[in-house]
Amino acid sequence: MAYKIVASQCSVCGACEFECPNAAISLKREMYVIDASKCTECAGQFDKPQCAAVCPVEGTCVPA
Repeated sequence: MAYKIVASQCSVCGACEFECPNAAISLKREMYVIDASKCTECAGQFDKPQCAAVCPVEGTCVPA
């Protein structure tokens, strides 16, 4: 499974992009998106997905 970014809630701050250990997050058309084929939900690296941990807007990085 992978995480996704709820576009309507994203503030485009960029915090998630640099925290992702798999480089699964990128800026596309002025909005951050998560590449599901690269997202591992940080399994084996962190206790919880880092995008959700660092996002300043709760409920923006959520399971797909």
